[in-house]
Amino acid sequence: MTHSVTDRCRLVLVVPKGLAGADLGAALKDALSGGDVASVILPAYDLDDAAFQRQLEACVPIAQDAGAAAIVAEDTRAFGRVGADGIHLSGGPAEVAEAVEKSAGRHIVGASAGDTRHRALEIGEARPDYLLFGRFGQDTHPEPYRKNLALAEWWSAIVEIPGVVMGGADLATLGQAAGTGVEFVALSRAIFEDVRGAGAAVAAANDVLEKHPLAEEA
Repeated sequence: MTHSVTDRCRLVLVVPKGLAGADLGAALKDALSGGDVASVILPAYDLDDAAFQRQLEACVPIAQDAGAAAIVAEDTRAFGRVGADGIHLSGGPAEVAEAVEKSAGRHIVGASAGDTRHRALEIGEARPDYLLFGRFGQDTHPEPYRKNLALAEWWSAIVEIPGVVMGGADLATLGQAAGTGVEFVALSRAIFEDVRGAGAAVAAANDVLEKHPLAEEA
């Protein structure tokens, strides 16, 4: 039995560090050609403001043309200039609450959950559109971090705000992340460093995610 993209775990792409310019554009287009992608998150990493602006100007339209939400990490000014669909913040509850209030539902506001249940609940009180368990660039091992998996599983069982868990660097471990019950799994290296190409990796990831329907609400 197959599942629509509204009732099973979905894929979020995190643009990796190290790809830039035409190479990044080509890789992102390839990835998005491979199947369902809910959103593309664009961190600055170590890019300066001008370089990040150029990267966003190239990548945001590619994501949007493919039907994926383009989410800018941290830089609220750049987010507004490039017409992105959302902003991701890794600050504290006050920063997230302010962004949610300013958004007034006009765009996506996502937030990093932190490393503890208490921190996640604090951030959750601001009512962001999703909480991320893990950090960008953290996918340095084949498997997801166990602490992220445990927090994501706990969160998905008790809180309605959607969860995103950072997966590992190997697609073979995607089922571990999807099995936590969260609505989204974020992948970076597992997609963009796959020897088959990013599009084939996205297709393979969706095949795995099809096997992870979301639990129905009581």
